[in-house]
Amino acid sequence: MFKFIICIAIAYLLGNISGGMIFGKLLFNKDIRDYGSKNAGTTNALRVFGLKAGVLTFIIDVLKSILACFIGMKLLGLYGVLLAGIFVVLGHNWPVFLNFKGGKGIASSFGFIMFLDYKIAIVAILIFVTIVILSKYISLASMLTTTLVLPISYIFFVYRNFYVLSTFFLLASLSIYRHKSNIVRLINGNENKIKIKK
Repeated sequence: MFKFIICIAIAYLLGNISGGMIFGKLLFNKDIRDYGSKNAGTTNALRVFGLKAGVLTFIIDVLKSILACFIGMKLLGLYGVLLAGIFVVLGHNWPVFLNFKGGKGIASSFGFIMFLDYKIAIVAILIFVTIVILSKYISLASMLTTTLVLPISYIFFVYRNFYVLSTFFLLASLSIYRHKSNIVRLINGNENKIKIKK
């Protein structure tokens, strides 16, 4: 039980590390949550601060997830990885040290998937990029990609572990929930298309 608590606590606290906040403050002396979509994630960093800050934000958010999963693996094996994957995303989305105003968990979810199986991560990247190119909507690409990870893992990569598939389902559900305002804008036809500030 102690290892479970430690795994959850470390993953959640690592999730509180916000690449968008760090680079917004370091490079521009601004709180990213005061601009654009008021979200602390990669997409808003791209829009508000430009490509460099967006890429750095993505890298930080992926790496913290990989680190959390590595620690989880050392503590509890596969189930530690799954727990860490869930709680690092929860920590990213609702960080206690940032008044529970975080990101949408896409980069952190990707870090978990990359740690679990890099082949699925590669497929996820291809799906994401394809949808962005065709639609210009990062929100749509994010939701569809996280949702498709489960059936792709089941059908093509023969994942049959109930807990693995349940984790994929939970992360997809969290992604959709965090994008609820984007869904409304997509339906109304006024969702923002990607425009990267140079």
